[in-house]
Amino acid sequence: MRILVFHGYLLRGTGSNVYNARLAAALARGGATVDLLCQEHRPRELDFVDAVGTWVDGEPHVEVVREPVRVTAWRPDIGTLLPTYVADRYEGFEAKSFLDCTDEEIARYVERNVAAVRDVVARARPDAALANHLVMGPLVLARGLGDGVPYAVKVHGSALEYTVKREPERFLPAAREGLRAARTILVGSRHTAESLWAALGDDGLPARTRLGPPGVDVDEFRPRPRAEAAAEVGALAARLSGSQVAAGDYAFARDDAAAGRALATLDLRSGRDRHVAFVGKLIVSKGIDLLAAAWPLVLAEVPEARLVVVGFGGWRAALERLLAALAAGDFDAVRAIAAEGRALEGGPRAPLRHLLAFLDSLDGDAPAAYRAAAARLGERVVLTGRLEHDELAPLLAACEAQVVPSTFPEAFGMVAAEAAATGALPVSAAHSGLAEVTAPLAAAVPEQARPWLSFAVGDGAVRELAGRLVAWLRAPGDLRAATREALVAVARERYSWEGVAAGVIAAAEGRHAELARPV
Repeated sequence: MRILVFHGYLLRGTGSNVYNARLAAALARGGATVDLLCQEHRPRELDFVDAVGTWVDGEPHVEVVREPVRVTAWRPDIGTLLPTYVADRYEGFEAKSFLDCTDEEIARYVERNVAAVRDVVARARPDAALANHLVMGPLVLARGLGDGVPYAVKVHGSALEYTVKREPERFLPAAREGLRAARTILVGSRHTAESLWAALGDDGLPARTRLGPPGVDVDEFRPRPRAEAAAEVGALAARLSGSQVAAGDYAFARDDAAAGRALATLDLRSGRDRHVAFVGKLIVSKGIDLLAAAWPLVLAEVPEARLVVVGFGGWRAALERLLAALAAGDFDAVRAIAAEGRALEGGPRAPLRHLLAFLDSLDGDAPAAYRAAAARLGERVVLTGRLEHDELAPLLAACEAQVVPSTFPEAFGMVAAEAAATGALPVSAAHSGLAEVTAPLAAAVPEQARPWLSFAVGDGAVRELAGRLVAWLRAPGDLRAATREALVAVARERYSWEGVAAGVIAAAEGRHAELARPV
């Protein structure tokens, strides 16, 4: 079977990038031949890519990396402009949010991708196809595939929430055209389905909408003995520390040596430190400010706790300023950062009201105690920058918990599922797709541990989050062991990339009876 997948972005780093990379690999393992259209600069470095397709003098050209060719990564020539859902920096591109692009720029971007899809189809007609993102992937396939090729659409959430719902008059027509001929629309959660249905206003959509969450590589994201996890992270730290590669000035660039030095500071072997991870984009909507403010409360109760922040993004510099202000006990500086909020990552000024509410709640002896604990933030919080997906697995296995504090709706809690697969307790915000990952986990763990899996995003979020972490880190060993065992079992049973790949094929072919409804 031959399958065409249109993604349009990179194949490493975050959410949809990882989804498409893992999906292509799983499809190939299942015997399919995959044409994957993306904008990955270094596809040859990816072990599942067997050939690379580019355009030379306007004609498609394929370079075979290895035989047999199961996955060909095609990179359409779209010029220098890459429209994105969240403003960021990309190597070799002028990346602008769709909201900031002109109609002419978007039309040119669509036309070039449509032409690329037509070229790929002309070389080898696919049996089925998948478009990613509500805009502009479905529109590209609707115009580029031609008659007779069935396709499905995977809605990841970012295009819906950050683009279509922000300017519906501009982007709803493209979304509707792209979905019109799709056999199935895949969503990660009931939350995303309801948001999609409300935004599109199409009474026929629910009948074609099915669940299609990402998967977890359970062979990679698995529990490890402490010594094994520590050795793997130590080897990674040594390798990165010795790198001579200079970091570029774009979103997915990495200062390898700096990441290696950060990882080398972690004492994962002795068990003296109790590690908790955050993995995600360093942007306001991921709630990293709540976790930073909660950490002194955790340290006051569990002095050996250490927070490992893995990620990159436009709010990194603001996060460093926030941690420094907290460590210095400078509440005025913290308030100033909170007042700017999203503006510090290049967006409009939007105060961090939950952080401000927490500061307002400190009275009596609480400010002095909080300052005393916060003074240790410099040694108790480590920022690694971005890690590759496979590099993350042993680190999570060495951590006791992972926090997913997003304040904005998430289509699915992929990082929470991956944490559960390693035995790390995922402590997630109690909303959207995150809550739908938490629910089956909570049903399986011991009753006493259930409240620790989630917290409400609100003015009490900082204290709630800290309370969950403290309770987990202080829990008796037998309760923690039983909880970890249940987390791993649920993750292995419910999430696998082979199951995701089979679901994508069924969705593209319109076999709805084989797919779960978002309930």
